[in-house]
Amino acid sequence: MNYITFLGTGTSTGIPQIGCSCKVCTSTDPKDKRLRCAAYISINGNHFLIDAGPDLRQQLITNNITNVDAILLTHEHYDHVGGLDDIRPLGEVEIYGEKSVLNAVKRNMPYSFTEKKYPGVPRLQLNEIDIRPFSINGNTIIPIRIMHANLPILGFRIGNIAYLTDIKTLPDEEFNKLQNLDVLIINALRIEKHISHLSLDEAIHIAQIIGAKQTFFIHASHDLGLHEEIEQKLPLNIHYAYDNLTIYF
Repeated sequence: MNYITFLGTGTSTGIPQIGCSCKVCTSTDPKDKRLRCAAYISINGNHFLIDAGPDLRQQLITNNITNVDAILLTHEHYDHVGGLDDIRPLGEVEIYGEKSVLNAVKRNMPYSFTEKKYPGVPRLQLNEIDIRPFSINGNTIIPIRIMHANLPILGFRIGNIAYLTDIKTLPDEEFNKLQNLDVLIINALRIEKHISHLSLDEAIHIAQIIGAKQTFFIHASHDLGLHEEIEQKLPLNIHYAYDNLTIYF
């Protein structure tokens, strides 16, 4: 059966945020504890990791994940690539990202790309992609161009599920790639508008235009609010995701 597990659903600071005593950061509800964003997709017997933030070790252990066929990187910000070193126990792993993203990985981890590597370094095979569809083990991956403020980044569609994180705007021509979705995953940072992320109202608006059977919001900050309160206010078939939630599709 195909499924996706939300390994992390928080923004770059995570929840609780260091030094904060707000009602979200001090909540005892496990659904209000959020690690940095990443997702694990199992489809047709293949296992894909989307992003690899600084909480990756904890996320893989918590969810007993020992098999990753490929890692799809949305962009180079540290909260999405800072955990790549932690994949070293998994053996050689294929990494897919745009040229600028792969260059950032090489800058961050030069020890993995020297001619003479010391024992135990992560074995990363870098694969450059652009907005053209590509295939991994017979699974078609459709990159979606999205804008993170002025930074062009990627979302991904695999089958009838699409994962769009750190989006602020979606070019008109990309909506055609998001038709007939079973599951849409998209960021909703907070209630107030933000320069580089969708607010809650903006995320609801885009989700309703796309019209997936189910939508799940991710990349939340403590300013979005308590899970229990926000979930009750959302339109039908739109949900506030939380860490370690698994959905089947």
